[in-house]
Amino acid sequence: MNLLYKYNPQKGFHTSIVKRGESDLKYIDFGLLKFSETPLSSPRRRGERGGWGETVTNEEVALILLRGECELKITHDSGEISRVIGPRPNVFREKAYAAYIPKDSKYEIRTEGAAEIAVCKAPSELNAEPAIITPEQVKVKIVGQHNWKRQVHDIIDADVNARHLVIGETFNPPGNWSSSPPHRHDYENPPEECDMEEVYFFKIHPEQGFGVQRVYTDDLSLNETYTIENNDTVAIPRGYHPVAAGPGYQLYYLWMLAGENRVLRPKDDPNHAWLKFCEPIVAEVMK
Repeated sequence: MNLLYKYNPQKGFHTSIVKRGESDLKYIDFGLLKFSETPLSSPRRRGERGGWGETVTNEEVALILLRGECELKITHDSGEISRVIGPRPNVFREKAYAAYIPKDSKYEIRTEGAAEIAVCKAPSELNAEPAIITPEQVKVKIVGQHNWKRQVHDIIDADVNARHLVIGETFNPPGNWSSSPPHRHDYENPPEECDMEEVYFFKIHPEQGFGVQRVYTDDLSLNETYTIENNDTVAIPRGYHPVAAGPGYQLYYLWMLAGENRVLRPKDDPNHAWLKFCEPIVAEVMK
């Protein structure tokens, strides 16, 4: 089973990467919007705009600004929202701007310069309202200790009235692990565990660096390990899924989860759960 998707730009601004129905995922559809800085010699001169938009019917859409700045207009029964989103120099320097777009909406993006936007989708029958998430609203927490310490940003969380999507960002220092101790969210067994599929989209700094992603189940019927490069995507239909950054390289990933009940109840691999139990001791030793 191949869960690794390489970024291969398609014609136009939007590149579809993980397609619901063409992968092992039931809910998540993921793609990238990329707008280039236009040279004066090109047909679209500086000051002219690149644009893209969609009419959303039976889906919900989350837009995460990865780089640049854009104008976003959302049209919905509740009214119209027009906002400048950004700027964000890159994912490693500033917190995210994001937008949640419910079903029965239309959105348009316009930009004059370079911009990169993640487009995350899931089916939805929920009558909700659009929402803009600013960097000030992103919730930041430090998770883990020692070489499994990382920073996590919650973007589309319980404060956003979404049907399926939960979205955030994780930042690994060089050489550090995340999603560690390894956890899964494969079975609907509340309150111990809830079933959620997931997608990771990666950035590496500097870009020539690499990381490692493993995805495995208890019985090892799924046991895949990938070398992760800049702009790679991994689909996680099930299994534990730890990630490591290569030495000397920062690793970032945008994570998006979706499940029927939209509840985060991960279950740690019992073989490695001791890591979490020893974190207070490690924190004391590292003072």
